[in-house]
Amino acid sequence: MHLPVAIHKDPASVYGVSVPDLPGCFSAGETVEEAMENVREAIGFHIEGLLEDGAFNGIQASRIDDLKLQEGYADAIWGLVDLDVGRYSVRQTRFNVSWPEYLLARVDAYASAHHETRSGFLAKAAERMLSASASGGDSPSA
Repeated sequence: MHLPVAIHKDPASVYGVSVPDLPGCFSAGETVEEAMENVREAIGFHIEGLLEDGAFNGIQASRIDDLKLQEGYADAIWGLVDLDVGRYSVRQTRFNVSWPEYLLARVDAYASAHHETRSGFLAKAAERMLSASASGGDSPSA
């Protein structure tokens, strides 16, 4: 999917980029190229945040001709960001893993004691580790 982005430049500022189809998603850069690279990263972080909050319901790309008519976009330069929407699917996927029985028993006992499902617990644990890793830590306590 190609997601339209609006690029703005005021005389004494860097290039600002907004994503009309993702309200609240903004980025900037010293050059147009840097601004476009930064907005790709901002879109990813924005969607991941929406996913974590349970607020992401997919995305539909607007037409640039329609966006040009909206207030605040009259002087924008338009670009397109290629977005792999499959990467942000909220569809559940079943997969098979092999674990030692003792570890699976510990996971099941913990999940049960905390009124969670095995899948829910493992998903939360994975999200926690990935978030810690993305923020520069290598463990959930970082």
